[in-house]
Amino acid sequence: MRGFAQARTIEFVAPNGKLRELPAVHEVLERMPEECSRFPRALVAAEIRRVLEQARAEIRSGQNGGAPVETPIEARAAQALAELERPSLQRVINATGVVLHTNLGRAPLGHAELLPGYSNLEYDLATGRRGKRDAHLSGLLERLLGAPGIAVNNNAAAVFLALHELAGGGEAIVSRGELIEIGDGFRIPEIMARSGATLHEVGTTNRTHIADYRAAINQRTRLLMRVHPSNFRMAGFTARPGLGEIVSLGREFGLPVYEDLGSGCIADLSAFGIDEPLVSASLQAGADLVSFSGDKLLGGPQAGILAGKAETVARLRGNPLFRALRLDKIIYQTLADTLRCLLFERWDEIPALAMIRQTPERIKARAESLIADAPGLGAEIIPGHSVIGGGATPEQQLPTWLIAIGGHDASQSERALRAHHPPVIARIEDERLVLDLRTVFAAEEEELRRALGTCLPQRSHKEKESSRARIKGESE
Repeated sequence: MRGFAQARTIEFVAPNGKLRELPAVHEVLERMPEECSRFPRALVAAEIRRVLEQARAEIRSGQNGGAPVETPIEARAAQALAELERPSLQRVINATGVVLHTNLGRAPLGHAELLPGYSNLEYDLATGRRGKRDAHLSGLLERLLGAPGIAVNNNAAAVFLALHELAGGGEAIVSRGELIEIGDGFRIPEIMARSGATLHEVGTTNRTHIADYRAAINQRTRLLMRVHPSNFRMAGFTARPGLGEIVSLGREFGLPVYEDLGSGCIADLSAFGIDEPLVSASLQAGADLVSFSGDKLLGGPQAGILAGKAETVARLRGNPLFRALRLDKIIYQTLADTLRCLLFERWDEIPALAMIRQTPERIKARAESLIADAPGLGAEIIPGHSVIGGGATPEQQLPTWLIAIGGHDASQSERALRAHHPPVIARIEDERLVLDLRTVFAAEEEELRRALGTCLPQRSHKEKESSRARIKGESE
């Protein structure tokens, strides 16, 4: 027992001794690198305290055998300060072929010169009086859609506002097969519950008929809702009523009809193999209100747009929540620029639409040019598919040509590219690194070429010459 007690004593005392070896804050301050003198002293001291607390926690937990971390405290603090100074949000090169990549910000934005200083965000220059910030979008939306519209900070907010105003305190009837999850765990039923509207499900998961809606209407019914399944497809023995049928039923009972379209397709993309309903078609079918995202097929910044009957949109704008969910001036400018490009059919000025419209032949030519200048990669060009992504157009693909790189550890190469500056995001298929230039801007190709040359193993001179000959033969 005495031996055990002695061992326990050593076990508890040893970490305490190692804790005492840690320097004091003022001692670390004196040893900080010269380049850290540009930082406020209070900030430097705070980071030193934070690093010291981390070191204490590591010792107490027995990490690294309870020994102090080999990296000196001053070096760790300097690294922490450098990381604080460097923005975490940064540009990346998307070589995945996913146009609306949710993790990479969905619709890519083009170059925009933000207005410096002040602006007339809520100032009417003609009258010299206070104006409304949504005036910067309303004219563009009405010309594009043939109906007035407003915008809030995302489409989930648009759904929430619509339900709160049109069905709060009552029931909203919706098909059970449309009770979808819209991403990151947000579900339509939960949003409806938070809005104060009671969800009244009708039909079954795979089949709902107009008679189901009719049978569900009661004194508490305030809204007929339809949700477009933009992020999934249901096949087989399925049915749901057309929007026109629901509109007719709504008019019969004096109930508004609201359709959440999600993807927000304004430009007709059917010529490029994209089958997605147009917002204008829903409005023409008689929907009182539609909502959709600004950063999906619209091709703009994150926003939720609501358009429809003038009296319905006026009700939403008068709801106090509209102010709570309103857009920032930077988003107003960027969204207005996107809408203006759509109105004047300047498709190639909207990066997402330009990527979708790019032909496989053009992508193949770009890929051939890129690997011709880097024969040491051991790359080949293979047919493949791009996807829209971002919860839009599920199971719909765009034919493309891929740069496939094999002969080495694909996972290791993928990590190396992610660690590059700027980071390159690629994908792995069949144990090969794969890049799709559909989602790479032409101006980024040189950066991508340098990243591939820096991060990936290069082949021998003999292999390079053989690769050049093969590529030349294929191009001929």
